[in-house]
Amino acid sequence: MNVEWETELAELLSNLSSAQDEMLELFGKKRDLLVASDAEGLERIGLQEKQLIDKLQACQDHRTLLLERATEEGLPSGSISELTTALPEPGRKMLATQVSDAKARSRLLHHQSLTNWVLVQRTLIHLSQMLEIIATGGRLQPTYEKGDSPETSGALMDHAA
Repeated sequence: MNVEWETELAELLSNLSSAQDEMLELFGKKRDLLVASDAEGLERIGLQEKQLIDKLQACQDHRTLLLERATEEGLPSGSISELTTALPEPGRKMLATQVSDAKARSRLLHHQSLTNWVLVQRTLIHLSQMLEIIATGGRLQPTYEKGDSPETSGALMDHAA
């Protein structure tokens, strides 16, 4: 393998690292906006999210091209990690560290994304409960014996006369 592979892989990993760092920062802002219920702020960061998605897609496309080229040249092409193992020693260690860092940031991004998703789901559940209270006027609806109200029943599960 030549220096060109090291350069290409270093460029990909550098671009990926930059995009991941920006995405982590954006997820933090988004979480703060969700907690503050700032709908306007969430709308404003939408363009920034789109730009980051485009950057990450460009990284994915670059990765795919590199792995296809590696296959054509008979090099390991199952992943960028595998491809870096075929590099000569001086560049291999540095790139392996970058790959490891990218994997760690990817796990962190997944965790942050899941955190934001849970926050949104809890908000939706809360809003759903609020709508139910508004719709029913705050009165409990019976689960069993549709004709009887809970106030007239002395049983928890069955209405025994």
